[in-house]
Amino acid sequence: MQEQIKNINNLDELQALYTATFGKNGTMTVRLKEMKNLDNDARAALNRENQTLRELFKVRQTEIENAVLMAGLEKQKLDVSLNPMPENRGTLHPLTQSLTEIASILESFGYTMHTGPEIEDDWHNFTALNTPAHHPARDMQDTFFLPNGNVLRTQTSAIQIRAMESDGVPIKMFGIGSTYRKEMDATHSPMFHQIEGLYIDKNITMSDLIADIRAFLSRFFGIDNVELRIRPSYFPFTDPSIEVDLKWRGSKWLEIMGAGMVHPNVLRNCGIDPNVYQGFAFGFGWDRLAMLKYNLPDIRQFYDSDVRWLKNSGF
Repeated sequence: MQEQIKNINNLDELQALYTATFGKNGTMTVRLKEMKNLDNDARAALNRENQTLRELFKVRQTEIENAVLMAGLEKQKLDVSLNPMPENRGTLHPLTQSLTEIASILESFGYTMHTGPEIEDDWHNFTALNTPAHHPARDMQDTFFLPNGNVLRTQTSAIQIRAMESDGVPIKMFGIGSTYRKEMDATHSPMFHQIEGLYIDKNITMSDLIADIRAFLSRFFGIDNVELRIRPSYFPFTDPSIEVDLKWRGSKWLEIMGAGMVHPNVLRNCGIDPNVYQGFAFGFGWDRLAMLKYNLPDIRQFYDSDVRWLKNSGF
């Protein structure tokens, strides 16, 4: 019997033999019922045999179960030397990449970064920027007005006012942030991003402004000899004011940014004497620059939540 138990390799066969031995009419069950007719030595021998067989069944059951488990694990074995599945890793959004690059360039020029609130009061968004109530320049912007008279910031120039009020002069800074206007088409979004630079000190000239603009665009677009066109323009917070066009892909002029020398009234509104200090300001939408750099035809692609163009456009 003991050899028979050891040679079984199947749980069903082991269970069948166990039932035939210890079941209701099993061979050992029948023998145990006749134990009363045996002498003491025979009883002791039968008890030992009964205990031994039961232990053998338990041991063999455990051995078979372990063998079945190991066979299953062998089929599931992984070859760790195989190449892993490609990892679907995320990347920074192209707008974030552009902002990081733009900020790095401006900081290398000595500008420090400032931020400000997106909900602005009339003073910082308009009046301090030489755009008092009923000024016609207010009609140039489709503003989101709030019930309390505040506005969703229409331009990051408000950050320049706050920086001059808090830090004084001389100052060389740039402000970044979201701005809001009632515009929506292929090249405009109701929420877009601006970066504005400001440099106020003694003896700052328009030549300094154009030199910084040229150096910045050259670095950002990777163009050694960037070709610019400077056009006169109008902004209430600069005088004289200019707009800057970039010659793109050898033939087309594209408007890049507005700029100019800070208007004396803006300096006075910030407690700065325009007879001692002067400087320049410039502003641009980094969404627009990112569109040009990454060859996107529609600014709305930045906000479509479609990852297909992100995966296939080399950002």
